[in-house]
Amino acid sequence: MNFPCQFDGLDHVQLPPRPLHLAIGMFDGVHLGHHAVIESAVHSARRSGGLAGVLTFWPHPRALFNPAGSARMLMSPAVKLRVLLGLGVDVVIQQTFSHDFARITVEDFLPHLLGRLPHLAGIYVGENWRFGAGRKGNVRLLLTEAAKHNLSVLSVPRIHWNGGPISSTRIRDSLEAGRLEEANTLLGYSYFSEGTVTAGRQLGRTIGFPTLNVPWVPELKPRYGVYAVRVSGVPGGVALPAVANYGLRPTVGRADEPLLEVHVLGPCPFTEGSHLTIDWLKFLRPEQKFDDLAKLRAQIAQDCVSAAAFFSVETAAVGD
Repeated sequence: MNFPCQFDGLDHVQLPPRPLHLAIGMFDGVHLGHHAVIESAVHSARRSGGLAGVLTFWPHPRALFNPAGSARMLMSPAVKLRVLLGLGVDVVIQQTFSHDFARITVEDFLPHLLGRLPHLAGIYVGENWRFGAGRKGNVRLLLTEAAKHNLSVLSVPRIHWNGGPISSTRIRDSLEAGRLEEANTLLGYSYFSEGTVTAGRQLGRTIGFPTLNVPWVPELKPRYGVYAVRVSGVPGGVALPAVANYGLRPTVGRADEPLLEVHVLGPCPFTEGSHLTIDWLKFLRPEQKFDDLAKLRAQIAQDCVSAAAFFSVETAAVGD
């Protein structure tokens, strides 16, 4: 069997008979707090010659029971899967969170897992993790139930930054407010988007700032505005400094949905059809409406200066 691998649901898992150390959680954003849980499972698996796994879910439980108040996800299932597989785990299981799954009781939860993961040896969760019908199970009850099945449990304390716990909710709030450096610190990596360049109206080209139009429809929408970003075409490829505008473009005909447009600061090797990864680094200014294209052009020129200054400081800091 080739590792790492992924399975769509517990009912489809087939693994070799090696002890499985399983991190369990929603893991939206795969932030630093999630890393601590998952790294614990990886460390135990490597020490014991077992397998390190992640059990994650889609959709968010709130989407099932309270659609109007459901959390807007930081990542799509496909992106989360790819990020999780890059953390050194052997297997990721993406379980559909359905009404049937939600009805599994606290007492039946571990037997349900063991029926599908017979070599389960240890469970790794955050200290605030809940499980079972009605979210009645907590870490204390998990320890009680795990002892009945000779399973180990490791609960990881929440990681704090600037006096508050790191959480997906806190990261969502940061992105919506344009506090990008804060969001990136909590994530432990640069917030990013992906998409394939499509043909646009080429308005940017007519005013001297050609842009790449990158369709991108996240559940959680960052603050509308202008950002300093880096853009790359292949994983591990050279990331070029750029300016991105994300919003409704009120000056040139308000869009129905927010658009992501990227202007590379220098020669641009990307064309229509290029698949891009865009790392968001700094919020430069909020979106605004200008009286005419001349004023828009002048502001874009200033945005490029601001972004170039940011990258100069960033480069100097790395060099130091």
